[in-house]
Parts: sequence; structure tokens; C-alpha cells
Amino acid sequence: MLTDAFDAARGERVGILDPDGRVLRPDLLPALTPDDLRRVLALMILTREADRKALLLQRQGRLGTFASSLGHEACQVGSAFGLRAEDWAFPYFRDMGLYLTVGYPLATYYHYWMGNEAGFRTPDGLNLFPFAIPVASQIPQAVGAALAAKHLGKPLAVLTTFGDGATSEGDFHEGLNFAGVHRAPVVFVCYNNQWAISTPISRQTASASIAQKAAAYGFPGLAVDGNDVLAMIAAVREALDRARSGGGPTLIEAFTYRMSHHTTSDDASRYRSREEVETWERRDPLARFRAYLAAQGYWDQDFEGRLGAETGARIEAAVAEAEKTPPASLEDLFVFTYKEIPARLAAQLAERKMQLGGAR
Repeated sequence: MLTDAFDAARGERVGILDPDGRVLRPDLLPALTPDDLRRVLALMILTREADRKALLLQRQGRLGTFASSLGHEACQVGSAFGLRAEDWAFPYFRDMGLYLTVGYPLATYYHYWMGNEAGFRTPDGLNLFPFAIPVASQIPQAVGAALAAKHLGKPLAVLTTFGDGATSEGDFHEGLNFAGVHRAPVVFVCYNNQWAISTPISRQTASASIAQKAAAYGFPGLAVDGNDVLAMIAAVREALDRARSGGGPTLIEAFTYRMSHHTTSDDASRYRSREEVETWERRDPLARFRAYLAAQGYWDQDFEGRLGAETGARIEAAVAEAEKTPPASLEDLFVFTYKEIPARLAAQLAERKMQLGGAR
């Protein structure tokens, strides 16, 4: 078990590929077919290019405030790749790769960021909660869902993701404590990207690692190179299997970096150096995985060209579909929480309509 072999308290971190894509630990390679490996690359490229497009749309005023996933492709796709259809996921707001990996429509994803709550209705058949904007609020919800599954005797796992800033919130500690006490089948994945907006990880915790915090709650913690997609797949798969088989929760710390700003409302150059960013650019998760695939004979320029063309066409089609969807209505502010609108909210809706003169 990886959780037995790597001690987060000693600074040990699971890694399979080095930054140049060379295999460091062949014994840890997850069982993946050549088609699986190419699909992982395709999802990582889709995540990066769809993210790039979202930033362009935001700058053109066609999309609202957006949280970029640049640099998180390995930990996002790697976390989601081991999920099964019956599992559940409770992601946070910077998790485009997870959404795309489980099959969430890109047009719907864009539609939400264009300012329409109706654009975030999870399609039937996907066990996926809308991502949480409040920091760490999804963690207790994930634990609750995991406990429900356990009480119902369903052999499934629940995955929840969050940033390092979430580990300073009460919800994080309450959720992990409850999960440990009740042996909930839940996997906590923290994308430690070194910065919670402008607060560095050194001001977030005095612990040597986030993963070692699991020890306080009585279950395993594991630190992983979050820019190594194969290490992420291996670690999260093992944790999901443990959860499904009754082994209880696991905390995984994906050690990575936010390459872009916190959101499009942020300016990261005001609190971090160019040298720091360039250091992490040399650890690009996509370049590393491409190099690995090329060495295995599963990647070449022709494959990349075809993949790029398919990805570009898919993204443009998603943008067109999202933009032709009707804009949000005033009622949308009220209709997605309750099956029947309470009288107090109904009165607020009526008052607002009156203020707008019935224009909407």
C-alpha cells in the first residue's frame, strides 16, 4: 500500500515520473492500457485548452469571473480517473479537469461561468455535486454522503477536492474528524497549489505537510507529486478502493502549483516572484506526461496534431452552444434551492419584479 510505503510526516511524496517524464518508480505504475494513457493525455489537453479559451472569453466580456486550472491538469484528471459511475464527487471551484473527466458537458460548464445558475444543473446519471464557491463547505457534505452510502450498504466511494486554503477552515477539520470516527468511505484530495489567493502555504499551516494532518483523525494521509498524473491516478485509485472495501477515509495532498492568477479578478504578480513561477513552469504536468508517452511509443506529432484539431473543434462547439442558451431570468435566483418557493422568498421575488417594473 502506498500509504504504508510513504510517510508524509518525513516529507516522503509519491512520484512515478521525474519532471522530464522519465520513470523513477516502475513498480508503482498504475495498470493502464495504451488507450487509457492516450485518453488521460486528451483530457489534460482538453482541460488546458478549454481553460485557455475561458480566459479569453472572460477578457472579451463573454464570461464572468473565472478560476483558472492552469497547472492543475494532472491532479484534476488523475483524481477523477479512478471514479466509477456509482461513486460521488464533491469538487471545489477550480476543478475543470475533474468535471471533464467524469463526462460533464463543456458547454454546460461554460454556461455556468457565463452567469447562469441553470447552466450548472448536473445531467442525469452523473453523481456530481455542483462545485462549492464557499471555501471548504463541500467537505462535510461529502462526508455526509459517504455516511449515507455506508448506512445504505452501498459499496461506493465519495471523492471531494479542495485547495490548501480550505485546510484552515473549520469545515475541513469537522469533516475529517467525523469521517475518521465513523470510518466514512470518503477520499479527501487537497490540491496544495502553494497559495490561497495571496496567502502562502507557510502562513496556512505550521505542519511539514498537509497529508500528515490525517494522523490526528485516525486514518492514512499520503503526499503525492500533483504534477505527475500517473502518481495521482495510482494514489487516488488505491484510496477509492480502500473506501469501497470498508477501509475508511484517506487524505491525499497533491503537491502542485497554481500557474495563473487565483481568479480573473486577481493579480498574482503582486505577491509572488517571476522566478518562482518559472521554476514551476519547468515542472509542467503536460510536458512531463507527453515525454513519458513518447518514450513508450504512444505519442508523436501526428497524434498531437489530430488531438489538437479535435480539441479545438470541441471547444468552439461548446462555446457556441453555451452562448446560444437563453440568459438567466430573475426567477433563476429563487428556483434552485427549494422544491416550492417559501412565502418569504416569493414575496422578495414579487417585490423585485415590481422594482424592475416587470421588465424581466
